[in-house]
Amino acid sequence: MAAADLTQAEYWNGEAGRRWASHQATFDGVFAPLTERLFAGADLHPGETVLDIGCGAGATTLRAAEAVGPSGRVTAVDVSAPLLAATAERVAARPAGGGAIALVEADAQTHAFARGAFDRVISRFGIMFFDESVAAFTNLHAALRPGGRLAILCWRTLAENAWIAHPLDLVRSLVPEPAPTPPDAPGPFRFAEPERLSGILAVAGFRDIAFTPVDEVLVLGRSDSGEARAAAEAAAAFSLDLGPASRLVRDQPPEIRDQAFARVQADFEARARDGAVRLAAACWLVTAVR
Repeated sequence: MAAADLTQAEYWNGEAGRRWASHQATFDGVFAPLTERLFAGADLHPGETVLDIGCGAGATTLRAAEAVGPSGRVTAVDVSAPLLAATAERVAARPAGGGAIALVEADAQTHAFARGAFDRVISRFGIMFFDESVAAFTNLHAALRPGGRLAILCWRTLAENAWIAHPLDLVRSLVPEPAPTPPDAPGPFRFAEPERLSGILAVAGFRDIAFTPVDEVLVLGRSDSGEARAAAEAAAAFSLDLGPASRLVRDQPPEIRDQAFARVQADFEARARDGAVRLAAACWLVTAVR
């Protein structure tokens, strides 16, 4: 079954979820600047209750638990059992002093959260994949207490995200052109244009909806020795094994995968500076109030 034929739960409980879970440290490092921007916008306080949507391997969950402290509580939700297992391992190994953490394997669109149970809903790139966005955000709205706050990150356009677009452009001529994604289908750029998500949030009952552009430079690969080639190898591995371009090359014959890696590595080696390969990322920080 092709990836395009899988439901989100099937996709994230299969090879993709296991791969992301095993490389959680790499993802945490690459996305660290964006995580910082999310938490600056979320403005969490000690004692608060937080709902983390699409928590993945737990980086945002652990950060939220630290922010709310021992008097607070974080509920982390994801459809992926492999990613939640990785989160559970990290929760068990964390230092004492953070808030209580509950892990829930569920679809946040339909899960029966207690009404008004949360002060904050946060998500780092976990809200673009619902089957029915209005139903999902209506459910999250009900889970917030009156006056509770939503803070989420979602990607802006592909053209603004060189960390995705550039590797895709490099390998596109080697692989079949993927079928276009319908405008409102689940996918990373579903809410690149703010009007779409703004309307959904308003229908779901949110107010004071705001979109703040977030522009950061991501380090896709780094070499401790400062060598451009080693940094380029790490960055190419991230882009073609873990990043969005991986979907284009993963099922190709070995010779095509080798050509793609060589092409991306050579390009990255030429652009490496100070032992690192850096490319731009562009998101929306979306905040709203119940």
